[in-house]
Amino acid sequence: MNPAQLNQAISGALTKLKDHADQLRDLDQALGDGDLGITVTAGADAVIAALGALDESATPADIVKACAKAFANANPSTFSALVAGGLLAGARTFQDKTDISVADAAVFAHAAGEAIAARGKAQLGDKTILDALMPAADALAAHLDDAQVALECAIEAAGQAVVSTKDLQSQRGRAAWLQERSIGLPDPGETAIWRFLQSWQAAAT
Repeated sequence: MNPAQLNQAISGALTKLKDHADQLRDLDQALGDGDLGITVTAGADAVIAALGALDESATPADIVKACAKAFANANPSTFSALVAGGLLAGARTFQDKTDISVADAAVFAHAAGEAIAARGKAQLGDKTILDALMPAADALAAHLDDAQVALECAIEAAGQAVVSTKDLQSQRGRAAWLQERSIGLPDPGETAIWRFLQSWQAAAT
């Protein structure tokens, strides 16, 4: 995937992701402060605008850095800060890259997840965005020869994470304040990752 294709793919995925804003809002109202739908919508619009303003000479790293800055500035929140930090960490893995492969995407996703874990002081099993992101990254890494299959497996892995962690107690963020009452509720951050991957696929078809 060359820079122009990457730019188009991100913009297309984020346009589709906005269709899930109401679901993310409702999930976040149950476990957080209810602003995730707004955060995703405002962030998506800001990123799409930023990508549209990029010069044709922008590299993959430039594109991701622009995404991080726009998303963080659109609607300041913990989610925005974590995602932006993850994107910046991922962008560093794209340095000197002119085309992005499935292997590059897997390395990017793992780096992003590690940055989010460090900044959010979270680990797998805490019922956070990590529980969907890291299995999706692993799925990409396991299917390097076929981008379509890799994406399908990443979507499946993220979706399974949303379901399998639903009955865990949230350990980080506002959701942790609910303690036992968080059990049985899907994590909105995990769901956002799952929906983003689905949106990426939908935008490509």
